[in-house]
Amino acid sequence: MDTDATLKGNTLHDITYWGIRASIGAIFIVHSLKKFDPGWQEWLISIGIPPEMQLPIALAEFIGGVFLITGVLTRITGVVFSVILLGAIFHIRWENGFFVSKGGWEWDLVMLAAMLAVIVTGPGRASIAHLVKKIPRFLQ
Repeated sequence: MDTDATLKGNTLHDITYWGIRASIGAIFIVHSLKKFDPGWQEWLISIGIPPEMQLPIALAEFIGGVFLITGVLTRITGVVFSVILLGAIFHIRWENGFFVSKGGWEWDLVMLAAMLAVIVTGPGRASIAHLVKKIPRFLQ
C-alpha cells in the first residue's frame, strides 16, 4: 500500500502566481523611476523624511521589483516592501482617509496584502530560487 502523497504541479497556478509577483514587481519598478529624480528630494523634505533617504528608497523599490519578477529573495523583498507600504499608509496617506480617489491609503493596503501573501508563499516554482536548489528557504 502506497501511503505517500504526491503533489503534482499545476502549471497554470505557477504562471498565475508568477504573474502576480511580476505585476507587483513592475509596479514598484515604475514607481521607483520617479524617485531617482532630484526633485523628489524636495517632496521627501516636505513630508519630514531626510533627503538622504531618496536613493535608498528608489534603489529598494527598483531592485526589489526585479527580485520579485525573477523570484530571488522574494520573502526579504516582501518584508522591505511591507515596511515601505506601512510607511506610506501611516506617515503619508493616513490623514487623507481610506479612498485612493482622495489621496487615501486604499491602494497601499491592497499592495500590503499582496506583499504579505508573497512573504507567506515564497517565490513559487516559476522562479530562479526554485531552479537553484541551494538557496536556503528563508532567503527565497
